[in-house]
Amino acid sequence: MSDAAAGFSLKLSSDLREMRDWVHTFAESVIRPAAAEWDEREQVPWPVLDEAAAIGLYSLDFFATQFFEESGLGIPVAYEELFWGDAGIGLSLTGSTLAAVSVVSNGTPEQVGEWLPQMFGEPGDVKLGAFCSSEPDAGSDVAAIRTRAVYDEVADEWLINGVKTWVTNGGIANVHVVVASVDPTLGSRGQASFIVPPGTPGLSMGQKFRKHGIRASHTAEVVLDGVRVPGRCLVGGKEKLDDRLARVREGGRGGEQAAMKTFEASRPSVAAMAVGVARAATEFATEYARTRSQFGRPIGQNQGVAFQLADMAAAVDAARLLTWRAAWMARAGEPFEHAEGSMSKLVAGETAVRVTEQAIQILGGNGYTREYPVERWHRDAKIFTIFEGTSEIQRMIIGRAVTGLDVR
Repeated sequence: MSDAAAGFSLKLSSDLREMRDWVHTFAESVIRPAAAEWDEREQVPWPVLDEAAAIGLYSLDFFATQFFEESGLGIPVAYEELFWGDAGIGLSLTGSTLAAVSVVSNGTPEQVGEWLPQMFGEPGDVKLGAFCSSEPDAGSDVAAIRTRAVYDEVADEWLINGVKTWVTNGGIANVHVVVASVDPTLGSRGQASFIVPPGTPGLSMGQKFRKHGIRASHTAEVVLDGVRVPGRCLVGGKEKLDDRLARVREGGRGGEQAAMKTFEASRPSVAAMAVGVARAATEFATEYARTRSQFGRPIGQNQGVAFQLADMAAAVDAARLLTWRAAWMARAGEPFEHAEGSMSKLVAGETAVRVTEQAIQILGGNGYTREYPVERWHRDAKIFTIFEGTSEIQRMIIGRAVTGLDVR
């Protein structure tokens, strides 16, 4: 056996397997039984968050441990199990991490130490974080962000005004991280992120959205009207921002844009969420096909059903492997030269939509009712082709990487 072959393995470490089984047990015993109720209520499942916090699953320590796990697979493995349980509740449990990642990716050690604990809280005192990027006129086009941040040098404060939309935990979070323009003439290169501390005057919740899926996750507008935050709340610090803006104005590179850097880092994680939903639907449809009889035999004995299940199982595994590759590359510091992060999200998201639809078809009329979970999983799956970069945006990014051309 060659050295390369001996050193290559797709087997999870014993620690990862133990963590996976622990999270799966929680998903099976707590999340799954609560899923239908909180989907109907369209509210944050606070009792589930409290239970997760009590065992250390909803905690900064757990997410940090998985984020820094040496293989890069900690977060994807955990997220797959949580979203196997339910996507809406899963997003309530993981929604704070996007705000946390934005500070970890761009912030100072002092900012990480001060603000991340306030995004999760502790048992008996659960807290939330929210990442605010999209706007009514700036979804995929992050360069169109209009929320403005102006520096008050005398007070050493930033004055922020604008409206954000599609914000997970928006308006109910303890800590909001807001992407704003500091120099509109530079487009996306003139943007920065700001931490809005708990109880800051001028920040309020606008419209709460009633959604097609992931209904146990809170999504709303965030209104920033005369919000003032201390200078230390500029993510990364003012010296770093000034240096970056100076390079851009002189025609140089300014590094990655704040929101895009956050989204790029999170794509394998979002892909893992989609894999979890797709796997749930595949497993459920497979078991149904084994036990549901028509014409005197299990429907799974019919090629028309068995071939669908074969395609579903293969697609889920392929999506997982793309996700693991991207997560490993990110942890190893390997650049996504061929848009591997976008590939993982594109394939996993579209697999989830297709597989959940196939599951409904296999269940027939039963699959179309709320008595069975596959219709909810199908509603949930669609978001993975939309948020944190639509499938069209992912294809554009991949197309640019593949062709080397400025695909638009």
